[in-house]
Amino acid sequence: MGTTGAGADGGALSLYVAVCAAALVILVGIVLDLGGRLRAVERADARAQEAARVASQQLDLDALLQGKGYRIAGQQAAADAADAYLRSYNLTGQTRLVDDHTVEVRATGTYTTALLGAVLPDFTHLQVHGYGKATLVHGITEAENG
Repeated sequence: MGTTGAGADGGALSLYVAVCAAALVILVGIVLDLGGRLRAVERADARAQEAARVASQQLDLDALLQGKGYRIAGQQAAADAADAYLRSYNLTGQTRLVDDHTVEVRATGTYTTALLGAVLPDFTHLQVHGYGKATLVHGITEAENG
C-alpha cells in the first residue's frame, strides 16, 4: 500500500544546496577579491613612496651651483617626475611639495575584481589609494630628529 512518491518535501534539499552554493561562491569571491584589493593597496603605497623618492631627486641645479645647498627644483618638476613614474604602473597621482626638501605623493588606481564582478555587476572595479613621502637628505651619518 505504500507509495514511492517524493511527497511534500520533494526537491527541498536541492533548493537548500543551490542557496548554500550561491552563498559560498559570494563568500569566496569576497575573500578572494578583497584580499586582492589589499595587495593592490600595498602596491599603490609602495609605488607612491617610490614616486615621492623620484620626485625628491629633481634637484634645483642653479641653487646647487650657486652654493645654496640641495633642494627640490619645484612643484612642477617634482609632479612631472612622479607622474611619469606612476603612469608606468597605470596609476595617477597628486604631488605636493611640503617644503623645498620634502615631497608627498598620493597615488590612485583601480583593482579589477576576479570573481565578485561576475556575481555582483557593481563590483567589477575597486579603487585603491597609496601614499608616499620623501625627504631629500645628503651626506648624513645619522637621521635627523623631527
